Amino acid sequence: MRIPMEVVVHGIKESLGTFEGKAFSSTTFHCEVDLKENGAGRSMGRVTRPFKIGDAKEFDKWAKLDGQFPIIANAVFEMEATREDGTKLSLIEIAPKARAPKAA
Repeated sequence: MRIPMEVVVHGIKESLGTFEGKAFSSTTFHCEVDLKENGAGRSMGRVTRPFKIGDAKEFDKWAKLDGQFPIIANAVFEMEATREDGTKLSLIEIAPKARAPKAA
């Protein structure tokens, strides 16, 4: 199931290299999400959660935005059933929309 939504991106990180002879390449978007309460205590506010997408070349598309975070982006997530926790949420598309207003 594909879910389009507007997200607030607080940062983007490129990962490129090798580890123990194995190559890796990805871009991680740190998107704002609600902080949910749980049985261990109360909570309020928002935090960021990392979502990996594509390879390190994705970072180049966003490099011109350096220092302009947070930004609003249009994103598409895919939700799939899994054996571990029931669902998996993956970022499959993302594009900048506008600069997010600064918190007061």
